[in-house]
Amino acid sequence: MTVEEIYSKFQKCTGVTTDSRKCGPGLMFFALKGERFDGNEFVRGALEQGCPYAVMDNPDLYDVQDPRMILVDNVLNSLQQVAALHRRTLGTPVIGITGTNGKTTTKELTNAVMSTTYNVLCTQGNLNNSIGVPLTVLGLKPEHEYAIIEMGASHPGDIRELVLVSQPDYGLITNVGKAHLLGFGSFEGVKRTKGELYDWLREHGGIAFVNRDNEHLQQMCQGLPLIEYGKPGQDGLLVEGEVLECNPFVKFRWCSAKGDWHTVQTNLIGAYNVDNALAAITIGLKFGVKEQDASDAVAGYKPQNNRSQLTETGRNRLVVDAYNANPTSMAAAIENFSMMKAQDKMLILGDMRELGEVSADEHRRIVGMLREKGFDCVWLVGSEFKAVAGDSGFRLFADVDEVNKALESEKITGKTILIKGSNSIGLTKTITNL
Repeated sequence: MTVEEIYSKFQKCTGVTTDSRKCGPGLMFFALKGERFDGNEFVRGALEQGCPYAVMDNPDLYDVQDPRMILVDNVLNSLQQVAALHRRTLGTPVIGITGTNGKTTTKELTNAVMSTTYNVLCTQGNLNNSIGVPLTVLGLKPEHEYAIIEMGASHPGDIRELVLVSQPDYGLITNVGKAHLLGFGSFEGVKRTKGELYDWLREHGGIAFVNRDNEHLQQMCQGLPLIEYGKPGQDGLLVEGEVLECNPFVKFRWCSAKGDWHTVQTNLIGAYNVDNALAAITIGLKFGVKEQDASDAVAGYKPQNNRSQLTETGRNRLVVDAYNANPTSMAAAIENFSMMKAQDKMLILGDMRELGEVSADEHRRIVGMLREKGFDCVWLVGSEFKAVAGDSGFRLFADVDEVNKALESEKITGKTILIKGSNSIGLTKTITNL
């Protein structure tokens, strides 16, 4: 069956699902395969639950007599191709967002700003991969005026795969840094992969939103029409802004090329989030959002999912930024924590995963930064930190279980604590003991 034929059947459905536990009337089931499951085995169950169609790629389980079963060579490829056709059919303007750090926060802020004025489809949660992006795109309805699509990557070619599905008209790369180096091979590999968004825009007459102050992005965006934002005092910016204070939440001010200054008190922790806010405001202004509406939207946004969240436990004040970690985001978090006005600071930091052969050097650099900033109450968690920080004077733990044993016996009280590490370290498990 051709992509066009599958799409015609999709148009008769109310949506799609790849989860056999969430099947029902009106939903087209795509039987994806993973390392530990095969969706083909759940096709009959999906149809019994009311799915009008099921797309599958196992001919041994295919029943040629059942018109509800659609046999294809590869279900994931079909999902992406149907999504791309849906995108082309509706023609909704798409804003693509990627970057090493801050892409989810920037996506959420942009959605908040744009939603003051338009009906917007936005990537939900962290559905930014080869499955999540087509699922998001297939959620487009005729009533949506814009789509904001977040795209993640951990290997060369990942962004190219996602732009072929989402086909953005506008693009934003928040930044490029040292993350997933095990997959990318090098920092240059990171830049090439993230730059695949710029490549798509060049090929298709798109426009890029770019931070004027980021040297890497300025090099990467050559030859593109640009809409820029950055620090005050530079010509040609649509939006300029600067940090006023971090105590602990960021307050900043901004103005447009033709407007007055706006002061915004946010619910965001980390001076680095001002760039994310300026990006969202810049996008909003480009599409006609009123300046005060943009400011109010940024001020009202509250982060979720352990991304720079402030938590008061009764005994301590926690800055929880444990969703993920790489050298760039770890250094930014430590820098911001050192600037924060707070007494009796403590840091619980976990290993930064997927750094490959540069892992030891990058963990050693973070240890050096902690010394330079003068922190003395530092707990480092994981084998990577343990291998390089033996003479640092900081406390070392093999895993989060060891940390919790120490916390149960020592009852830490009265501290402001930064908690940051790769999600797989599990540092959020320490919160109940703090």
